[in-house]
Amino acid sequence: MGTPEPATPARLVSLDAYRGFIMLVMASALGVGFKEVLKNSGLSETEHNVWKTLYGQFDHVEWDSCSFWDLIQPSFMFMVGVAIPYSHASRRAKGASTLRIAGHVLVRSLILILLGIFLSSNGSKQTDFTFVNVLTQIGLGYSFVYLLLGRGLKLQLAALLAILVGYWLFFFLHPLPAPDFDWEAVGIKSGWDHLTGLFAHWDKNANAAAAFDQWFLNLFPRPEPFKYSAGGYQTLNFIPSMATMLFGLMAGELLRSERRPMQKFNSLLLAGLVCLIVGFLAGKTVCPLVKRIWTPSWAVYSSGWTFLMLAGFYGIIDGLGWQRWSFPLVVVGMNSIAMYCMSQLMKPWVGRTVATHLGEPYHRTMTEMGEPWHTIFGDRIFSGTYGTVWQCVAIVSVLWLFCFWLYRQRFFVRI
Repeated sequence: MGTPEPATPARLVSLDAYRGFIMLVMASALGVGFKEVLKNSGLSETEHNVWKTLYGQFDHVEWDSCSFWDLIQPSFMFMVGVAIPYSHASRRAKGASTLRIAGHVLVRSLILILLGIFLSSNGSKQTDFTFVNVLTQIGLGYSFVYLLLGRGLKLQLAALLAILVGYWLFFFLHPLPAPDFDWEAVGIKSGWDHLTGLFAHWDKNANAAAAFDQWFLNLFPRPEPFKYSAGGYQTLNFIPSMATMLFGLMAGELLRSERRPMQKFNSLLLAGLVCLIVGFLAGKTVCPLVKRIWTPSWAVYSSGWTFLMLAGFYGIIDGLGWQRWSFPLVVVGMNSIAMYCMSQLMKPWVGRTVATHLGEPYHRTMTEMGEPWHTIFGDRIFSGTYGTVWQCVAIVSVLWLFCFWLYRQRFFVRI
């Protein structure tokens, strides 16, 4: 008798829920709605402070710090690493050879890079060769992280240290700008709060990765020479973000181990707390916490939050077995690529369509016909103080319905 085929591993529901949660938050763009609310002069001081706090958490920080919104991309990168052991085990269970799986990994990396460029070029007159989109960043580092699958915790930690220390040295050894450096030439206007001392090596658009992009991105056809990134994002971010994916890989192998659920939960919790502490201390002493250039301290600190978020979802869903509540999140998590593409390409159209059918003219017409719609939605659901917030909620609800339809059809977009 031949050796029986290994069983296909069950899906990790908590990972699907975590992925779905992050996708819905990203697609909602609630920060846009909160910003519009702040423009209303009729808010009380307490209301203004509440909405200002919410807006601060749903927008990227300017440079050195962290908000909830800044944790969206690290969550993507981390979850890719978590999924690698499950994806590998699934393909092995289906009889795929090591060579065939490696080929699939390379193809997946290439598709992610090309898809990221395609989405970044939306609305451009020609291909926009930029590599800071989350999909291109994942694609650039995915194959390298895959090589560390099953290599043991010691080797993985050694690789993690090599990535972070090596990238730190890359920035540290890059010469600082001269005193007469033209900051406006790299998009930095007067009044910018420049980093000083050791941290000056990680200042915006005057660092080692920015210098690399000024050479690298000009190798591609462009309407005009590349000078700087307005947001300060750099192509080489994929190198330290591999550390984030590697943390996820370690978490994925932990979750596939034979340990009891409570042991797994405690390990995720401990890893999260350690990363938060180490990353925070490194951000105060070694290099600043800057998401836009994925500093080594940021890679560790943000991974602390992703460990904790995964621990929360795992403990509730897979540990305690409370899965039913997570269904709306799982629907999106199982079609994350579809949701991401729709959020990048369809949001403006969905927003206009929703406003057409639920905006002021619709309510006025229904009211004239004697229908009580105005008592449900208000006369102008997408205008007034909270109109943009309701519009953000309506848009993400429509996108969720698309995902739900795909789920009911058992159609899942995978790469």
